[in-house]
Amino acid sequence: MEHVSANYLVRAEIWLFITTLAYFLMNGAQIFETAVIVPKWTAAPPESLQLLGGKYGLDLKIFWIIMHSIHEITFVLALIFCWKIAPIKNWLLLLFFVHLAVRAWTLLYFAPNIIAFQDIANGATPKIDLLSRAHLWRTLNYVRVGIFVLISFGLIPLCMSIINLKAR
Repeated sequence: MEHVSANYLVRAEIWLFITTLAYFLMNGAQIFETAVIVPKWTAAPPESLQLLGGKYGLDLKIFWIIMHSIHEITFVLALIFCWKIAPIKNWLLLLFFVHLAVRAWTLLYFAPNIIAFQDIANGATPKIDLLSRAHLWRTLNYVRVGIFVLISFGLIPLCMSIINLKAR
Protein backbone atom coordinates (compact mmCIF):
# COMPACT_ATOMS: atom_id res chain seq x y z
CA MET A 1 0.00 0.00 0.00
CA GLU A 2 1.30 3.42 -0.93
CA HIS A 3 1.62 5.91 1.88
CA VAL A 4 -1.75 7.52 2.26
CA SER A 5 -2.70 10.44 4.45
CA ALA A 6 -5.32 10.34 7.17
CA ASN A 7 -7.43 12.67 5.02
CA TYR A 8 -7.22 10.22 2.10
CA LEU A 9 -8.36 7.37 4.36
CA VAL A 10 -11.32 9.43 5.57
CA ARG A 11 -12.48 10.15 2.01
CA ALA A 12 -11.96 6.52 1.02
CA GLU A 13 -13.93 5.39 4.06
CA ILE A 14 -16.79 7.80 3.34
CA TRP A 15 -17.20 6.71 -0.29
CA LEU A 16 -16.85 3.04 0.57
CA PHE A 17 -19.57 3.38 3.21
CA ILE A 18 -21.80 5.38 0.86
CA THR A 19 -21.55 2.76 -1.88
CA THR A 20 -22.16 -0.01 0.67
CA LEU A 21 -25.24 1.80 1.95
CA ALA A 22 -26.46 2.41 -1.61
CA TYR A 23 -25.95 -1.27 -2.43
CA PHE A 24 -27.93 -2.39 0.62
CA LEU A 25 -30.73 0.06 -0.20
CA MET A 26 -30.83 -1.24 -3.76
CA ASN A 27 -30.89 -4.82 -2.47
CA GLY A 28 -33.75 -4.00 -0.13
CA ALA A 29 -35.79 -2.79 -3.10
CA GLN A 30 -34.76 -5.85 -5.15
CA ILE A 31 -35.68 -8.24 -2.36
CA PHE A 32 -39.06 -6.53 -1.89
CA GLU A 33 -39.76 -6.64 -5.62
CA THR A 34 -38.63 -10.29 -5.83
CA ALA A 35 -40.64 -11.40 -2.80
CA VAL A 36 -43.83 -9.40 -3.34
CA ILE A 37 -44.26 -8.18 -6.91
CA VAL A 38 -42.54 -10.78 -9.13
CA PRO A 39 -44.54 -13.76 -7.78
CA LYS A 40 -47.77 -11.88 -8.56
CA TRP A 41 -47.07 -11.02 -12.19
CA THR A 42 -45.42 -14.37 -12.97
CA ALA A 43 -48.18 -16.46 -11.35
CA ALA A 44 -50.49 -17.08 -14.32
CA PRO A 45 -49.70 -15.12 -17.46
CA PRO A 46 -51.25 -13.60 -19.46
CA GLU A 47 -53.86 -12.74 -16.79
CA SER A 48 -51.31 -11.99 -14.06
CA LEU A 49 -49.39 -9.71 -16.44
CA GLN A 50 -52.16 -7.15 -15.97
CA LEU A 51 -50.20 -6.00 -12.92
CA LEU A 52 -47.71 -4.59 -15.47
CA GLY A 53 -50.19 -3.21 -17.99
CA GLY A 54 -52.61 -0.42 -18.52
CA LYS A 55 -52.56 3.17 -17.44
CA TYR A 56 -51.87 2.29 -13.80
CA GLY A 57 -49.73 -0.82 -14.25
CA LEU A 58 -46.42 -1.13 -12.44
CA ASP A 59 -43.50 0.25 -14.40
CA LEU A 60 -40.40 0.37 -12.25
CA LYS A 61 -38.04 1.20 -15.12
CA ILE A 62 -37.36 4.81 -14.02
CA PHE A 63 -36.87 3.75 -10.40
CA TRP A 64 -34.30 1.10 -11.36
CA ILE A 65 -32.48 3.37 -13.81
CA ILE A 66 -32.09 6.03 -11.10
CA MET A 67 -31.21 3.52 -8.36
CA HIS A 68 -28.55 1.74 -10.41
CA SER A 69 -27.14 5.02 -11.73
CA ILE A 70 -26.73 6.44 -8.23
CA HIS A 71 -25.20 3.25 -6.98
CA GLU A 72 -22.80 2.86 -9.88
CA ILE A 73 -21.63 6.46 -9.51
CA THR A 74 -20.94 5.87 -5.81
CA PHE A 75 -19.20 2.59 -6.63
CA VAL A 76 -16.88 4.33 -9.11
CA LEU A 77 -16.19 7.08 -6.58
CA ALA A 78 -15.36 4.45 -3.95
CA LEU A 79 -12.93 2.88 -6.42
CA ILE A 80 -11.34 6.24 -7.16
CA PHE A 81 -10.96 7.17 -3.50
CA CYS A 82 -9.69 3.71 -2.49
CA TRP A 83 -7.29 3.41 -5.43
CA LYS A 84 -4.11 3.87 -3.36
CA ILE A 85 -5.16 1.19 -0.87
CA ALA A 86 -4.18 -1.91 -2.85
CA PRO A 87 -5.99 -4.67 -0.92
CA ILE A 88 -9.25 -2.71 -0.81
CA LYS A 89 -8.87 -1.53 -4.42
CA ASN A 90 -8.30 -5.09 -5.66
CA TRP A 91 -11.37 -6.49 -3.89
CA LEU A 92 -13.45 -3.51 -4.99
CA LEU A 93 -12.40 -4.09 -8.58
CA LEU A 94 -13.37 -7.75 -8.35
CA LEU A 95 -16.78 -6.88 -6.84
CA PHE A 96 -17.28 -4.14 -9.42
CA PHE A 97 -16.56 -6.49 -12.33
CA VAL A 98 -18.96 -9.09 -10.92
CA HIS A 99 -21.51 -6.29 -10.50
CA LEU A 100 -20.98 -5.18 -14.11
CA ALA A 101 -21.40 -8.75 -15.35
CA VAL A 102 -24.74 -9.05 -13.54
CA ARG A 103 -25.80 -5.62 -14.83
CA ALA A 104 -24.94 -6.71 -18.37
CA TRP A 105 -27.06 -9.83 -17.81
CA THR A 106 -29.84 -7.56 -16.58
CA LEU A 107 -29.66 -5.34 -19.65
CA LEU A 108 -29.40 -8.25 -22.10
CA TYR A 109 -31.98 -10.61 -20.59
CA PHE A 110 -34.13 -9.20 -17.80
CA ALA A 111 -34.90 -5.74 -19.16
CA PRO A 112 -35.94 -6.84 -22.68
CA ASN A 113 -38.08 -9.62 -21.26
CA ILE A 114 -39.89 -7.43 -18.73
CA ILE A 115 -40.56 -4.95 -21.54
CA ALA A 116 -41.98 -7.81 -23.63
CA PHE A 117 -44.19 -8.87 -20.70
CA GLN A 118 -45.40 -5.27 -20.34
CA ASP A 119 -46.16 -5.17 -24.06
CA ILE A 120 -48.21 -8.36 -23.76
CA ALA A 121 -50.05 -6.87 -20.77
CA ASN A 122 -50.88 -3.92 -23.01
CA GLY A 123 -52.27 -6.05 -25.83
CA ALA A 124 -49.34 -7.47 -27.80
CA THR A 125 -49.73 -11.06 -28.94
CA PRO A 126 -47.53 -13.53 -27.05
CA LYS A 127 -45.24 -15.56 -29.29
CA ILE A 128 -44.16 -18.29 -26.85
CA ASP A 129 -45.35 -20.17 -23.77
CA LEU A 130 -45.83 -17.32 -21.32
CA LEU A 131 -46.03 -19.43 -18.18
CA SER A 132 -42.67 -21.15 -18.72
CA ARG A 133 -41.08 -17.89 -19.86
CA ALA A 134 -42.35 -16.04 -16.76
CA HIS A 135 -41.23 -18.84 -14.45
CA LEU A 136 -37.78 -18.88 -16.03
CA TRP A 137 -37.54 -15.09 -15.59
CA ARG A 138 -38.59 -15.44 -11.93
CA THR A 139 -36.10 -18.28 -11.25
CA LEU A 140 -33.20 -16.47 -12.91
CA ASN A 141 -34.16 -13.32 -11.02
CA TYR A 142 -33.66 -15.20 -7.73
CA VAL A 143 -30.13 -16.01 -8.88
CA ARG A 144 -29.49 -12.42 -9.99
CA VAL A 145 -30.73 -10.89 -6.74
CA GLY A 146 -28.74 -13.45 -4.77
CA ILE A 147 -25.56 -12.42 -6.56
CA PHE A 148 -26.27 -8.74 -5.89
CA VAL A 149 -26.81 -9.53 -2.19
CA LEU A 150 -23.53 -11.46 -2.07
CA ILE A 151 -21.72 -8.51 -3.65
CA SER A 152 -23.12 -6.17 -1.01
CA PHE A 153 -22.01 -8.52 1.77
CA GLY A 154 -18.59 -8.58 0.11
CA LEU A 155 -18.33 -4.85 0.75
CA ILE A 156 -18.61 -5.27 4.54
CA PRO A 157 -15.11 -6.72 5.10
CA LEU A 158 -13.71 -3.87 3.01
CA CYS A 159 -15.43 -1.35 5.26
CA MET A 160 -13.99 -3.14 8.28
CA SER A 161 -10.52 -3.14 6.69
CA ILE A 162 -10.57 0.59 6.10
CA ILE A 163 -11.66 1.18 9.69
CA ASN A 164 -8.70 -0.93 10.85
CA LEU A 165 -6.35 1.06 8.59
CA LYS A 166 -7.55 4.30 10.15
CA ALA A 167 -7.01 2.90 13.64
CA ARG A 168 -3.30 2.24 12.96
